[in-house]
Amino acid sequence: MRILISADMEGATGVTHTDDVVPGTEPFQRFRKLFTGDVNACIDGLHESGATDVLVNEAHSSQRNLVLEDLDPRARMLTGRHKPLSMMQGVDSGVDGVVFLGYHTGAGTEGVLSHTYMETSMTGVWLDGVRASEGRLNAALAAEHGVPVVLVTGDDRTCADAREYAPSAHTVAVKECVSRYAAVCLPPQRTATAIRDESALATALCGRTEGTAGAHRVEVEFAAAHLAAAAAVIPTVEQLDLRRVGYDAPDMTEAMKAFKIVTTIAGRAMQDVYG
Repeated sequence: MRILISADMEGATGVTHTDDVVPGTEPFQRFRKLFTGDVNACIDGLHESGATDVLVNEAHSSQRNLVLEDLDPRARMLTGRHKPLSMMQGVDSGVDGVVFLGYHTGAGTEGVLSHTYMETSMTGVWLDGVRASEGRLNAALAAEHGVPVVLVTGDDRTCADAREYAPSAHTVAVKECVSRYAAVCLPPQRTATAIRDESALATALCGRTEGTAGAHRVEVEFAAAHLAAAAAVIPTVEQLDLRRVGYDAPDMTEAMKAFKIVTTIAGRAMQDVYG
């Protein structure tokens, strides 16, 4: 049984603040170890229930945050940027299930460090008319490859979101959202046990299917008009309103590749102070 872990950091144990997830800060060094602890608990549970190969795709920001030397030696880690499928790199490699670990809610919604790819400059993303978190986008990509989402971990709002886009998946709430920058957190000893136990149960959901290919519509709303204008120069991307763009894609793989271009172009259009 082969399983992919897509590991983000905002939904990791104890994380509540920007400094917790940004390299170069003192808190980051502390929380990257807690992040690695969440991943190891998941690996342990998956192997306990028969996983033979676990690939961890580092999916947060620079995608070089997990502490490799502390990683459970039974797993492999895909680290570094510029992956064609980004957070979901490896979903097309014959895996039987995927775990969304350390995930968070999407732009324009409540949740600890809620955002979708761009931390502050995107106010919403819609997939086929439904407001979408990174989890919903990535679940649609997994479905295209016939790979079930078997477990999602993050704050309680993230788990509620997951029940909408992956209703069969197991969930673990490692913290309870109070605001975007505050949460009631469980200590790592408790979250490790919960993640390990649910990971072990989640393997029962593994099993590839034929996949669900099909066209998709993506719309993105930005916080400022110039970001939408910048994204609209991309071929196939249409400016729908002052701050909103949209595009159609023949399948979810192409939709996510285009989304990566949209966020990259918009990100380059931002200025230091005014965004």
